[in-house]
Amino acid sequence: MELRQYGKIVRRHLWVVILLPLVALIAGLLFRSPSVPLYQATVRVTIGVVPSPNTPPTGEDLYNYELASEYFADDFSEVVKSGAFAQDVSNRLRPQGVEVEPGAIQGFTVAQKQHRILSIIITWPDQGGVKAIAQATIAALEEESHKYFPQLGIAEAQLFVIDGPSIPGWAPVRLGPSLQERLDLPIRLLLGLIAGLGLAFLLDYLDDAIREAKEMEALGIPVLGRIPAPSIWERLRRFRP
Repeated sequence: MELRQYGKIVRRHLWVVILLPLVALIAGLLFRSPSVPLYQATVRVTIGVVPSPNTPPTGEDLYNYELASEYFADDFSEVVKSGAFAQDVSNRLRPQGVEVEPGAIQGFTVAQKQHRILSIIITWPDQGGVKAIAQATIAALEEESHKYFPQLGIAEAQLFVIDGPSIPGWAPVRLGPSLQERLDLPIRLLLGLIAGLGLAFLLDYLDDAIREAKEMEALGIPVLGRIPAPSIWERLRRFRP
C-alpha cells in the first residue's frame, strides 16, 4: 500500500483520529489526581575509624585507617537503610507526637556515599514532617549509632554531622513535579493518537464500500465513466431555502 493510500485512509476517518486523543485529554484532565508537594532534606555525616591512642600511627597505619574508614562508610550506609535504624528514628519521633511507621521511613530514605561522607536524603510530603524525621535521624546517628559499630566489626569509630537541620538557616527543599507527573498527559495523548490511527485502519479494513476506480478495476470490472463528488459548497447550497 502506498503512502498516499495511508493518507486517504487517515483523512477518511479523521474524526476517529481526532476524537480518541481528545477523549484521552479530557479524561486525563478530569481524573488527574492533584499533585502532592514533596520536600527533601539532606543530612551529611562523616565517618572514620579512630586510631589507637596508645600507639602512634605510622604512614602505613594512616593509610590502613583511611581505607578502613571507607569500607566502614560503605557498610554503615546499609545500616542507615535498615529496618532497625528506621525503628530507632520512629521511636524518637513518637514522643513528639509524630507517628511514622519504620517502613515509611525506609521507603522515603536514600543513603549515598562518597569516600567517607555519607549523605542521607529524606523525601516527605510535609515540610514539618521531613524536618522532624531529619532531626530524629541526626539524633539517632549521634546517640545510637555506636551500637551498630561492633556489629560491623569496628568498635572504635567516630561519626560527625557536617550538614543538616542543626545548621543555622537550614530548610527542606521543595521538589518540583516528578517526571511521571510531567509525562502523564503527553503519554495519554500519544496513546490516544495511536489508538485512533489503529481504529481508523480497522474501520477502513472492515468497510466494503467502493470509492475509487482502481478498486473496480482490481475486481475486473471496467470503468466507463466517473461522476465527481459534489464539493462542500455544493452540498451547502442544497440546504439553502
